[in-house]
Amino acid sequence: MLEASILVIGDEILGGFVQDTNSGWLAQRLQQQGVPLTRIQTVPDELADIGEALQAELGRSRPRVIVTSGGIGSTPDDLTYEAVAASLGRGLVEDATMAGRIAGALEWTREQGVDVTEEFTWHMMRMARVPEGSRLLHHRGWAPGIAIDVDGGSNDGGATIVILPGVPSQLRAIFSEAVEPELIAGRNPRPSVRELTHGFPESALNLCFVRVLADHPEVKIGSYPGVPMLIRLSGPEEAVEAAADDVATYLHDLQADPAGARLAAAWADRLGGGERDRR
Repeated sequence: MLEASILVIGDEILGGFVQDTNSGWLAQRLQQQGVPLTRIQTVPDELADIGEALQAELGRSRPRVIVTSGGIGSTPDDLTYEAVAASLGRGLVEDATMAGRIAGALEWTREQGVDVTEEFTWHMMRMARVPEGSRLLHHRGWAPGIAIDVDGGSNDGGATIVILPGVPSQLRAIFSEAVEPELIAGRNPRPSVRELTHGFPESALNLCFVRVLADHPEVKIGSYPGVPMLIRLSGPEEAVEAAADDVATYLHDLQADPAGARLAAAWADRLGGGERDRR
């Protein structure tokens, strides 16, 4: 089973200035492809912190895709390429395609009357200096993604590090057009998902969940408070359907029991009162 990790890089995320929307979007896409997302880490723009987090993910079960977001611009705090290269014990090399794009941007800047000095150029070209062994994940936008295979890569039992920009529109385009078809799609069976709702306190289903998990260990159960309460079952289709039938039977029997019916009515009244208090 291919698994995935996400490494979010950026002081702006940890400082509360920017909300990380990339992780949630990536999690949905991975779930749709049946690829378990086992970790999401957020680290500051520091070489040591990025390297430490990357090594932790490389040490987890394989095959694995590790997606990073952020830190690949031209400013001094953009350190992802340098951190990944150092963590892998590799140097940085200039990618010709990216260097060509940046050269065009520099020429445009010069045409606007800006003094494009050697130092200015050097900092811009940082975006073209990628870890040795990288390959571009092309897409039609400005910033291409970068893939680096470790121990044969995720398609051969190892790991693949995918470095993506933090800008959501760019990240989504690259992931959809390049990462998903090349590294994700078709690798794992897609899970079946069933959702059931009910009007009981969440704790009233605890014993039901224990029995269902014992009878169907390959099924995952999530219980989420709300009005109504939500139960989500995911896993192999046949097992999920059987587990859903068991939960539905339990809910039916609980509602048919006079004590259960009173519990549901009291719970509904309590929730309704809470809503009135908040209004």
